[in-house]
Amino acid sequence: MTNLDLAAAQWRKSSHSGGQGGECVEVANAAPVSAVAVRDSKDPDGPKLLLDVAAWRTLTARIKG
Repeated sequence: MTNLDLAAAQWRKSSHSGGQGGECVEVANAAPVSAVAVRDSKDPDGPKLLLDVAAWRTLTARIKG
């Protein structure tokens, strides 16, 4: 995938993240491409994982399973 500027991305925490801090995952739509960006909420300026929509669906299905 290409390098995207995610500075304006609207990040949201996982619904399974606790309110106490700790291990939280945040996701954002990575427009203009059809992809999902994932980051560690404790390190918002750190690396981000960029997944195409099919890979995101596979990942979340396996996590739920």
